[in-house]
Amino acid sequence: MGREATCTCAWNGKKSTVKALIEPPELILRGELRRRVPIGQMQFIKAERGQLHFTFSGESVTLFLGEEHAAKWADALLRPPPTLAKKLGITAETIIWMIGSIDDESLKSALAQAKAVSKSEGDLILAPVDTPAELHSALMRAANQLITGTPIWFIYPKGPGHPLNENLVRSTALAAGIVDTKVASVSPTLTALRFNKRRT
Repeated sequence: MGREATCTCAWNGKKSTVKALIEPPELILRGELRRRVPIGQMQFIKAERGQLHFTFSGESVTLFLGEEHAAKWADALLRPPPTLAKKLGITAETIIWMIGSIDDESLKSALAQAKAVSKSEGDLILAPVDTPAELHSALMRAANQLITGTPIWFIYPKGPGHPLNENLVRSTALAAGIVDTKVASVSPTLTALRFNKRRT
């Protein structure tokens, strides 16, 4: 997850109270003003006197974050975003156990960074799931490795209208004795939750 703050936002001079979140690839504003701003389309990002300034589609935006936070937010927005492989914890030494198949190009690129992709065991498990039945099946197949502490990512569709959502994935996994430790955006249509063995 990125940075988060409740602050005043001046959008083309009109002020609103918002909850601002950096959730790459977007800056999200919620509250009296609701906007989703692609970070890659923000221009002239700078921090000045406790204010974060940028322009988007020719419109000027200021977030009143305070001296302590404005510069850090500017640095975060100007820093190249982490790759999907890095977000998922995939390195050149990682062996991935892939439960199921993928057709998402972002995931394929991330998997290409791994040492190998296995059909039985690995240092990290990736399980694309679209339905509760697929989620249960993945949990059953991975049970032995989950007991030993191997982390698993469940990758599922974003947004409403799908058989799976974050609450259902979390509650099902918790009932199986694993706890969520990280969330990652995979693509505009996919999100992921990582789970590990519950500490005793």
